[in-house]
Amino acid sequence: MGMKTAVEQPAPQSLKPPPAAERVYAHVKQGVLDRRYEGGTLLTEGELAEAVGVSRTPVREALLRLEVEGLIRLYPKKGALVLPVSAQEIADVVETRLLVEGHAARKAVPAPPGLLERLTGLLEQQKAQAEAGDLAAAAVTDRCFHAEIVRSGGNEILSRLYDQLRDRQLRMGVAVMHSHPDRIAKTLAEHEEILQALRAGDAEAAVAVVHRHVSWFSHLARGEVR
Repeated sequence: MGMKTAVEQPAPQSLKPPPAAERVYAHVKQGVLDRRYEGGTLLTEGELAEAVGVSRTPVREALLRLEVEGLIRLYPKKGALVLPVSAQEIADVVETRLLVEGHAARKAVPAPPGLLERLTGLLEQQKAQAEAGDLAAAAVTDRCFHAEIVRSGGNEILSRLYDQLRDRQLRMGVAVMHSHPDRIAKTLAEHEEILQALRAGDAEAAVAVVHRHVSWFSHLARGEVR
């Protein structure tokens, strides 16, 4: 295996975390989000260092970042426990989503043409991913659809708050779609309804669909998570 050349890798900057820690971080996070590492799995530094091909120091650094993000809990000398999604976490995420997304949907009317265009493109992409059976990709696009509406309001603080929910939403979304693959068709139909309401300039209808869409997820997930 040859080393990365200077062309592929920009000159390192002192403020950036070392690439090795980044690779471990991405590896573990992806594993948690696509449920390769289920809640309750214990990951050891040695195993991760071997899996990614790095020493233990960057593994430690990556795990500390993931603990701050609430995906794992570190146990000294034992390793890192992948935290299961709790019913409380689902309730908290859904409550925050309803507040932020309801407000954003109302604020998105009248919708600028650029927003409608981006949402149409994301909906088409999600349909294609659903047809191909790629539920993990469809979950990512699902989140992008909602984030686009939040971002359109131009409130940086709200957008940042919403982005902090990103990984929790992805993880829950993939779990729910795997348990209920028939739900994807309903999700696509509701996204279509949100888009139509925004296109028609009907703020109340857009907010009503967003609330129905997000609340349904809450009821289902609460029943699914043990």
